[in-house]
Amino acid sequence: LSMMEWIEPPKRERKANYAVDAYFREALRVSEPKVPKAPRPPKQPNIQDFQFFPPRLFELLEKEILYYRKTIGYKVVPRNPDLPNAAQVQKEEQKKIDDSMPLNTDESEEKEKLLTQGFTNWNKRDFNQFIKANEKYGRDDIDNIAREVEGKSPEEVIEYSAVFWERCNELQDIERIMAQIERGEARIQRRISIKKALDAKIARYKAPFHQLRIQYGTNKGKNYTEEEDRFLICMLHKMGFDKENVYEELRQCVRNAPQFRFDWFIKSRTAM
Repeated sequence: LSMMEWIEPPKRERKANYAVDAYFREALRVSEPKVPKAPRPPKQPNIQDFQFFPPRLFELLEKEILYYRKTIGYKVVPRNPDLPNAAQVQKEEQKKIDDSMPLNTDESEEKEKLLTQGFTNWNKRDFNQFIKANEKYGRDDIDNIAREVEGKSPEEVIEYSAVFWERCNELQDIERIMAQIERGEARIQRRISIKKALDAKIARYKAPFHQLRIQYGTNKGKNYTEEEDRFLICMLHKMGFDKENVYEELRQCVRNAPQFRFDWFIKSRTAM
């Protein structure tokens, strides 16, 4: 049975908000570990990209950072001197510092207000649980996802999920995160496809445990017999292919089946 329900998503382009992207890219400096980070004000708030603060906040924080560098007389160091435009980039960044001004009273008040408007009560552990839940259940199964994040109410998770899918391209690690979620969704679709194929196969017979036939072609293995395969397929369908721990239960069924009393090969198979 082909997996017609699953359509591979197109290759993703990360279109982050410029102010947000610039703030975290410089803070993390992921791709340039050898270059020392430029100084930042000592009392700047510790905020994470997955907390999704308003983009305007990052404009104000950047302004604050630039003025701090001006007050300490910081001079821009070229990040990659080998690039042909390194000198021009250095000059432009230095000009931003030299031309910077401190936040005025209104901007300072606005900054403090904006600092309360992100998901301040979400930490890295909460975020990782949310991502793993999306991988496990698929992004559309919000009810199960909401139950998976410890310490958060379903309403909180639903609210976070809505913002996450609207602004996820602002995350610095979005390519890895989306690849993780999509791998999980592909596994879900594969399970659905197998279950449909199993249901269709079993439905052809009145007494599948006796009548079911398997067309092996040239792929027949040398270990399992058709009788064993027939029992495994029919019992898997009877117990429910998508049931949790189904293979452990299937192993127990094999051990209890009288027809396999002296079949040491199949009785010694593990759940895996």
